Amino acid sequence: HLLLCVLALCFFSFTAVILYKVDDFVPQTKTLAGHNLEPTPWHIFPRKSFTEATTYRILQCSYFSCPHNSAPEPNTLSSDSGSGHRTHHQPQCPDVFRWIHRDLEPWLKTGVTKEHVEKAKASAAFRVVILSGKLYVDLYYACVQSRMMFTVWGILQLLSKYPGMVPDVDMMFDCMDKPIINRTEHQSFPAPLFRYCTNEAHLDIPFPDWSFWGWSETNLRPWEEEFRDIKKGSKRSSWDSKQPRAYWKGNPDVVSPIRMELMKCNHSRLWGAQIMRQNWAEEAKGGFEQSKLSNQCNHRYKIYAEGYAWSVSLKYIMSCGSMTLIISPEYEDFFSRGLLPKENYWPVSPTDLCPSIKYAVDWGNANPSDAETIGKRGQGYMESISMNRVYDYMFHLINEYSKLQRFKPGKPPSAKEVCAGSLLCFAEQKERDLLERSRAVPSMDRPCKLPGADRDRLERLIQRKKQTIEDVRNMEMTRTERGSR
Repeated sequence: HLLLCVLALCFFSFTAVILYKVDDFVPQTKTLAGHNLEPTPWHIFPRKSFTEATTYRILQCSYFSCPHNSAPEPNTLSSDSGSGHRTHHQPQCPDVFRWIHRDLEPWLKTGVTKEHVEKAKASAAFRVVILSGKLYVDLYYACVQSRMMFTVWGILQLLSKYPGMVPDVDMMFDCMDKPIINRTEHQSFPAPLFRYCTNEAHLDIPFPDWSFWGWSETNLRPWEEEFRDIKKGSKRSSWDSKQPRAYWKGNPDVVSPIRMELMKCNHSRLWGAQIMRQNWAEEAKGGFEQSKLSNQCNHRYKIYAEGYAWSVSLKYIMSCGSMTLIISPEYEDFFSRGLLPKENYWPVSPTDLCPSIKYAVDWGNANPSDAETIGKRGQGYMESISMNRVYDYMFHLINEYSKLQRFKPGKPPSAKEVCAGSLLCFAEQKERDLLERSRAVPSMDRPCKLPGADRDRLERLIQRKKQTIEDVRNMEMTRTERGSR
């Protein structure tokens, strides 16, 4: 009996030590759900809290969810995708893909060194490392809501769609709205930081935002589901039966001077506009029934106004097929740089906002065929930004970036492997539903063919856009001068 007692004591002592170590270790574990992550210093919000159930979940999701299978062979497909080999079908990528070359131009001569990447770390929320088709993520700060989770999921789906084709790479990401790598300040040694938008004054590299895979906090489904329903909703009424006014619905309380100014334009007779404040807290209580995007296509004109920086709302607004009135944006995401004024949207002046909206509405009502054509072109442009093209943009951006690397990427000591199983394990039920619905399957086709840099072509396009916007301003001023006389 003495031996059994000794063995039992040893077993319970060992178990107690293990449990103590686990209880001590788990609260230090960083996760994609935000556990043990401080909020970014440049955007303060509540931290993720721990519960008794959290310990087991962190252990299960972080350390037991990813099967250790071999990476896929290059240029092959999984066994459930047919023949197991890709076709030679390779369409030409949209012209907007040329911006990839321009975004990476600051590192064209020097390449991307370890020092460049470490410099970007100071402004990053997380790091993505891809090695032999496997994804590793190093977490530094928590992101707003589920942005980080859905962004990483999107990268996982890219690896699933093009197994064995995505090169080894080491990338730093930030998930806040505004670009921060100032062009003037960082010109001599720029930090390669990926985020959702950029502008002319910054070197941040735009990457498709999280909402393409869904946005659980606002009840937005994956992009292709939303686009399909919005387009269907836009057909419920003809152009002639749509309300001949400009419409905007959103949250102005996001430190956005433009949106606050826009609220003053809410006068159908005086400015031809219907401006509505969105109360997200109240909408959430009602299950977002009053916010369905497919029910917001009843106006001939829809307004896009930036929020704190760029807004994900642009793609949904343009999907309606209404003539989109874009208030001159300061920021651009990866696809909006392909938009052309008076071709697939109408530019609106931010300095004379209400009269500029009124002019656009009057012009459209006086030229209904032209206004309808601009709206349909905008909708067609968004239809061309399918998830296939989103993945192709991600692929080419990562591929071109990897060519600039002057070092062999390796797994950071604190990074953890992330797979679909581990990410879904951390997701709440609503998040999990959206993520599952946005799964990508291995593609039988190769990514679209990336067009060449052609810097002159891009410069001509930029100048053409600026000139067209200037022409619209002159038209507005001419009418204002006539009215004053």
